[in-house]
Amino acid sequence: QVQLVESGGGSVQAGGSLRPSCAASGGTFSQYAMGWFRQAPGQEREVVAAVRRSGCHTVYSDSVKGRFTISRDNAKTTVYLQMNSLKAEDTAVYYCAAHLLGRDLRLADIYEYAYWGQGTQVTVSS
Repeated sequence: QVQLVESGGGSVQAGGSLRPSCAASGGTFSQYAMGWFRQAPGQEREVVAAVRRSGCHTVYSDSVKGRFTISRDNAKTTVYLQMNSLKAEDTAVYYCAAHLLGRDLRLADIYEYAYWGQGTQVTVSS
């Protein structure tokens, strides 16, 4: 059983930056692809970014491409989401998730993720 704990959300003005992180425990972190998702009020949860187990391949939603960067540190069992040039429409609860064990496929598919954190709020004011 993998436990995920997000931190590093907060409130920022448009154009600012945040770097949420997600600490994993209870499993072999390097065996899980990891993803960041977000959910705004009244909207479905959507993928933001994901990274393969090795950290060598990443995917991003079109809405954040060029502004956000996902990375992972397997030694620290932590995944990060560097968010730059934030916009009001980035406001949401951000969740990290661990993919199905030992798989790197369909990184953007929410149904491929087995474990979820509790989420961290990101609020961007315009």
